[in-house]
Amino acid sequence: MPRVFFGVEVPSEVKKRLLKLKSPVNGARWQSRNQLHMTLVFIGSVNDEDLATLGYAASLVSAPAFEVVVAGLGAFGRPEHPRNLWAGVSPETPVAELYRQLSTEVAAAGFETEHRGFKPHITVARFRKQAASIVNLLEDHKEERFGVLPVTEFVLFESTPGAGGSVYTVIQRFPLKPPLDETEPTDQI
Repeated sequence: MPRVFFGVEVPSEVKKRLLKLKSPVNGARWQSRNQLHMTLVFIGSVNDEDLATLGYAASLVSAPAFEVVVAGLGAFGRPEHPRNLWAGVSPETPVAELYRQLSTEVAAAGFETEHRGFKPHITVARFRKQAASIVNLLEDHKEERFGVLPVTEFVLFESTPGAGGSVYTVIQRFPLKPPLDETEPTDQI
């Protein structure tokens, strides 16, 4: 049974900047270029037959395309003993709305989703239990801009365990609606 989740792919230029953060921090497992993404909704193991149902549920999402800026760093867990290092996105509102729509459709189709609070981010590193402090790393990069992330679609990823960490493969793509072009005249009644 494939393990799957919905997410957003990160452009190459943003990945390049995020990969430059890699530094010798005890206990850090830095994400590779192919592992950098923004998770929306984690599903878990799904039967092959249920993938079509999951895909149909995701196709019902009706959100407009948008852009976010990838900037600043944060941590899950205390910075002195972190669990994850992440890059933030701003504004969070359109990502949160996409998450809300997607999780609602997926739950309505009968799929179990995570119930913890949603914080839009891109995981840059994961840490073992005896991780070193990243207080200085956070301070050094708290204002840094890593680039723009245009969100014109979201994808269903399969996650396969590998020697260097999980390998993510795109199963299906779901385009978002084009944003309204405010330069075009609106229909008048």
